[in-house]
Amino acid sequence: MRRFHALAALGAAMLAVPAHAACDSAPPPAKGGEGAPIVPGYEPGPETPPSPLVELAADSLWRARFAAAADELLPALLSGDAARWRPLLGGPWLNEADRAKVSALLADQCGPFIPLVQATRPPARRIFGWSVPSTYSPADRAEIAARPEAEALVCWSAQPPGEASWPQTAVEADNARGRTYACARIVYSVRESPPQWRAFIEAPA
Repeated sequence: MRRFHALAALGAAMLAVPAHAACDSAPPPAKGGEGAPIVPGYEPGPETPPSPLVELAADSLWRARFAAAADELLPALLSGDAARWRPLLGGPWLNEADRAKVSALLADQCGPFIPLVQATRPPARRIFGWSVPSTYSPADRAEIAARPEAEALVCWSAQPPGEASWPQTAVEADNARGRTYACARIVYSVRESPPQWRAFIEAPA
């Protein structure tokens, strides 16, 4: 807890936001077909609605893994130091254009990460997975559950836990201005030992 407050104080001093009226942009509306689950056999049509997000169950075998990854990822992102967060976002596989986008997002005074930097309490957090489409057969669902890879959306909010709002679909986890939460997609694999994970940060165009 003491380490978190020290980090928050340092970040607030470096990235203090002056009073301004430039941060009142509303987040973009969701579009059909976006935010589809990345699962085998899924072929979105032109009118396919975004797949709803569901919070990972407390007894999920993946939840502790994603939580540990998120515990490592967030302090690196809030530090603003690319040397800390770039290895978690693919290291040499993160191209320069994407690195620049993430850097700009983290430093955006109107972006969703700045409230987390300035927060005086640990942020609220949710870990989401995708709701499997109802058209999937039991065999499809079993195949997905048995895969050695999984992905989740981890979102943080500086709002009090009882007041925080969260994305309903992946479309809304876009880190756009006007969002009251910031999100990262984490892909986790247990194919190798030790297990490996990589984070992806959606940066608005």
